[in-house]
Amino acid sequence: MYISQFRLWLLCFIIITLVSLSSSSRWYDDHISLREINAEENFHFPKNFLFGTASSAYQYEGAYLTDGKTLSNWDVFTNISGKIADGSHGKIAVDHYHRYPGDLDLMEDLGVNSYRLSLSWARILPKGRFGDVNMGGIDHYNRMINDILKRGIEPFVTLTHYDIPQELEFRYGSWLNPQIREDFEHYANICFRHFGDRVKFWATFNEPNVQVILGYRTGTYPPSRCSKTFGNCSCGDSYIEPLLAAHNIIRSHVAAVNLYRTKFQEQQRGKIGIVMNTIWFEPVSDSLADRLAAERAQAFYLTWFLDPVVFGRYPREMQEILGEDLPEFTKDDLKSSKNALDFIGINQYTSRYAKDCLHSICEPGKGGSKAEGFVYAKALKDGLPLGEPTGVNWFSVYPQGMEEMLMYATKRYKNIPLYVTENGFGENNTGVLLNDYQRVKFMSNYLDALKRAMR
Repeated sequence: MYISQFRLWLLCFIIITLVSLSSSSRWYDDHISLREINAEENFHFPKNFLFGTASSAYQYEGAYLTDGKTLSNWDVFTNISGKIADGSHGKIAVDHYHRYPGDLDLMEDLGVNSYRLSLSWARILPKGRFGDVNMGGIDHYNRMINDILKRGIEPFVTLTHYDIPQELEFRYGSWLNPQIREDFEHYANICFRHFGDRVKFWATFNEPNVQVILGYRTGTYPPSRCSKTFGNCSCGDSYIEPLLAAHNIIRSHVAAVNLYRTKFQEQQRGKIGIVMNTIWFEPVSDSLADRLAAERAQAFYLTWFLDPVVFGRYPREMQEILGEDLPEFTKDDLKSSKNALDFIGINQYTSRYAKDCLHSICEPGKGGSKAEGFVYAKALKDGLPLGEPTGVNWFSVYPQGMEEMLMYATKRYKNIPLYVTENGFGENNTGVLLNDYQRVKFMSNYLDALKRAMR
């Protein structure tokens, strides 16, 4: 009933850490009490609700030069001294490439009914459109998708989760060059043709907002480009290059969606969308300036990408502040960009206070610049961040943010189906993993927020 009333479809991918039987019973008692409350309220998730887990190719697969794969941008980036704090890399990772049958057994035992994974572009097209299809990569993913389905698990496939063939960076600068749209459309066509008969949920990109901000504004992700005031990079322009990269990603997304809809969707009967990182922004005060700042924070983070593919234009706040610096869509882009998705994937972890920087001075390079909409999006209120801090510096626990974010997206985008594609609890202190009270509490509270949004 809740789904049909609000047309709010939600997919909750949760990475679960099992709790030791010998640990304290405190978490269990609290969890049981929460379950009793839910039982009293007579709330049940719908029978077709998808509970799952998620991975990404570079973080999980390993096998970085196996069966015809060549280097990705992340293979190159993590090999540069100082780029990764502990010097780790994805050459082996958790060896999901070889160990996936056992991993799928664990998922089946856990009882999940969906698995979100990404494909390695460099494993399928090692040289992009400038080389041949690597059938070793195609065969691997065919076997894997078949094994997922055999276990009664629904594959949710992302075409690229930050990683691209390094060849495209060498040849023309990847996302800074409009040529990348041709490469992405070519790659999408191969994936739809080889896997689309079984894959019914496609996401073009994972968190392109994070990709362009960290890759082209702060330089902490590949290709590590930024201005000196924003980070430690050898070259780049933190004001203009994120806008160019985002524009080319949006145009690439639209091209892939149009391709799927015109050549594949009718026969394959799948859905295609995009997955965005989301942060719920609360104004740091009740002032009009800070309330408007919270709206600008969404415009320069989330709706930056979603407004063009739903409405065919950038958010008004971006147009007003950036003016001619904001790239323009062509007439052909505008014809095809409206409603260029079947669903929106929501990755929701944390929330933040937003502070106005139009009428007060904010430190350059740390937030609040013109490139960020004159918003300081990491503000403190009475010396504290929004929500309960964790051991991860960007992550605080604020369950209300889940409900607020889902309702915001539902209202702004006129009930386009939503899937919660990532959510989970992070800590740096591994000593508490077996006494996992905080994670159980987190999951219970965020699922309660999800329940309120569905109602």
